[in-house]
Amino acid sequence: MNTLSFKTKSIRKEDVNRQWYIIDAEGEVVGRLCTRIAHVLRGKHKPDYTPHVDNGDFIIVINAEKIRFTGDKMNQKEYTRYTGYPGGLKKRTAKEMIQTRPIKVIETAVKGMLPKTKLGNQMFRKLFVYEGAEHPHQAQKAQEFKF
Repeated sequence: MNTLSFKTKSIRKEDVNRQWYIIDAEGEVVGRLCTRIAHVLRGKHKPDYTPHVDNGDFIIVINAEKIRFTGDKMNQKEYTRYTGYPGGLKKRTAKEMIQTRPIKVIETAVKGMLPKTKLGNQMFRKLFVYEGAEHPHQAQKAQEFKF
């Protein structure tokens, strides 16, 4: 009996070919945008995806202050953090976060979608978020990412 045998090729970290992508967040819904960003940071959009290797690409997000939420999440969604002191639980609504720290909204959402390991931290470091339309990565010649 003639059986075909195919070898699964695992990519090594030395063989990774990274690209730079730029994403304009203006008018985009936070959850849908961040799932696409996490997908690219992990490298799942590539045919040679390997779970134990950081195969993802670099992402530059511009216009972070112009993202939007659906429904009434702008007033109802809360971001919590703990200072470490008794009674130190701080809460902010999504509206307050976008007014004060819009970069943190995208970073928090993407970080929650990546693995909670050293590899996930390595993937997260390839994300660059900026409030306005300007970014300092002109030399990387980032290309527009098509969803």
